Amino acid sequence: MKEGTVKFFNEAKGYGFIQPNDSNGDVFVHQSGLIDNIQENDKVKYTLEMGQKGMNAVNVELLDE
Repeated sequence: MKEGTVKFFNEAKGYGFIQPNDSNGDVFVHQSGLIDNIQENDKVKYTLEMGQKGMNAVNVELLDE
């Protein structure tokens, strides 16, 4: 699984972006791909899946701190 930090998440619209630890490009995340509820600056782990417009984060879980 990949790890990153939630850069932006809009709860009302149900989507946001994760900044991966190993890359400069942000990854799209939709609420349908969440296991845990997330908010900005949360540390998360996730897997990548090809979506209609590119790679999406799915199976998104909070990291145990």
